[in-house]
Amino acid sequence: MNSFSIDKVNELIGVEESYQAPDALMKILWDKSKREKLFMKFLNISHNVSDDWFRDYFQEVQSDRGKKKQDFTPLSVSKLMVRLADNGSTYFEPAAGTGGILINRWNSDRMKTTPFDYLPSKYFYQVEELGDSAIPFLIFNILIRGMNATVVYGDSLSRGVKQVFFCQNENDDFLGFSSLNVMPHSEQVKKYFKVNEWVRSPLNHIESEKIPSILSKLIMEEDK
Repeated sequence: MNSFSIDKVNELIGVEESYQAPDALMKILWDKSKREKLFMKFLNISHNVSDDWFRDYFQEVQSDRGKKKQDFTPLSVSKLMVRLADNGSTYFEPAAGTGGILINRWNSDRMKTTPFDYLPSKYFYQVEELGDSAIPFLIFNILIRGMNATVVYGDSLSRGVKQVFFCQNENDDFLGFSSLNVMPHSEQVKKYFKVNEWVRSPLNHIESEKIPSILSKLIMEEDK
């Protein structure tokens, strides 16, 4: 039985209507203290992090089956796909939704060793998602599980990208949460977007002190 009904998810996020949830959740995610308090609320309800808690919720009230053809891969199919393609330490997935298949792959990776031998730094995940409503839930699922991952917020076919997020488990702690960072943008890139077109996405947001300073140097070189 899914412990996270529509009403329960909305209550935890702090909204009365489901359409308010994506924006409200993204605002929480930008605040490290608030999001980790929210993480603990979810974990107090369920410690089963091997499944996507938002699968039923999102498919019921958030998915755009008409315009964006959003539908969820059944759990049994997700597990089969992971078993067929479970090799290597890196993972790529376009159209990731809220991260159901990703979570199955992450769980498979961590189950290969004992908890004391598992290191998040041994695995890296890159996912892409176009849906405005799905992005906050996808990032939530990555951060709460302590993954190292990039999230490309854009169209996997046209390669039009609104934002790139970098999630990092800084302390390489299998029980730790990840930080949330926006990859630096050059002035040249910023010119392509108006501020109000960066949906839910500040241009500058760096939490991790371990992001190499060379990124900033590269940006400065590009702007010259």
